Amino acid sequence: MEKFLFTSESVTEGHPDKICDQVSDAILDAFLAKDPTARVACEVSATTGLLLVMGEVTADCYVDIQSVARDTVRHIGYTDARFGFDADTIALLVALNNQSPDIALGVNISLEDKLGSGSVGSDTKDSSLGAGDQGMMFGYATDETDEFMPMPIYLAHNLTKQLADIRKANILPYMGPDGKSQVTIEYRNGIPYRVDTVVISTQHLPGIHLEDLRKDVIENVILPVIPKNLLDKDTKYFINPTGRFVIGGPHGDTGLTGRKIIVDTYGGFARHGGGAFSGKDPTKVDRSASYAARYIAKNIVAAGLAKRAEIQISYAIGVASPVSIMVDTFGTSKLPDSQICEIVNKYFDLRPSAIIERLGLRKPIYAQTAAYGHFGRSDLDLPWEQLDMVEVLMSEL
Repeated sequence: MEKFLFTSESVTEGHPDKICDQVSDAILDAFLAKDPTARVACEVSATTGLLLVMGEVTADCYVDIQSVARDTVRHIGYTDARFGFDADTIALLVALNNQSPDIALGVNISLEDKLGSGSVGSDTKDSSLGAGDQGMMFGYATDETDEFMPMPIYLAHNLTKQLADIRKANILPYMGPDGKSQVTIEYRNGIPYRVDTVVISTQHLPGIHLEDLRKDVIENVILPVIPKNLLDKDTKYFINPTGRFVIGGPHGDTGLTGRKIIVDTYGGFARHGGGAFSGKDPTKVDRSASYAARYIAKNIVAAGLAKRAEIQISYAIGVASPVSIMVDTFGTSKLPDSQICEIVNKYFDLRPSAIIERLGLRKPIYAQTAAYGHFGRSDLDLPWEQLDMVEVLMSEL
């Protein structure tokens, strides 16, 4: 019997990097709500008492960046000066400029249109869009959970979400917004068998006894989230293993947009192209093509073509059609991977304009994804999580 351990981590919405992701996406949503064709590349950095908003925006509207940013920080829960970061008192600097005309030159009109080959199959105003950058993007799905996500990241996200929920519900009022989880799963023959280790670190007010905190976290966070059949007498729990976590958030560690790309995706179980999501409008294929790749992989697995599937899509800046498409089913497919790749090419148009149109990506839907993962979110109605191609793909078996 083959056995191995695999670990994934998640962080709460109050983690300094996740604060920045959420502010970036809240600003993106605010622009898209007023101008669906806005070009946004917004990054945020946070440290003690300071939030810096920077990047490039081209839009036919005005957005009150200060209000959007402060409201986001307030919603996360940084409204108490005792946690070293407060929505109403932080200094907030805004340094947003127009998108580079050199980039816009390639995005506005694709290379195919410039050469006269046209963009086939779409008559929308986005039909001639070129990819907003070069790069490779990955999407992944597995049948080991109902959400088609790897078990370690699925449980890690649920733990951090539970940490935030009980804090906001005032069940454990001494808890702060910052926190982390980590879950190690023992796999046997490629199937999740048991939880080997759970790590939870949660920010707290001073004066809390560590044993009380550990007991509260096990009873209110871990046991309600992790299925009982995955826990046993050998499962190890590390709750605030340093013994103290009072200083947290941007007061304890500088935050930056896009620094939790593995947390945002598959917890390290699948490959990653390296591009972040938050703060980027859908002309940036780092985001839109990653969503499309997940959409394809999930429908492939749900249709029974494979038990696991990973899709890679790559682009050249300014060129609409992908440079390459790859399918890897890790030996779990009923068809050769090359044949599944042909099926993908047959049914999925992966030019940026077609992805945006098919998945409806011009809408302000992004801030909700900026914490607890962009994929496998049963709590959200995300277009790239739809299983509307299952019957079509099943017909290829």
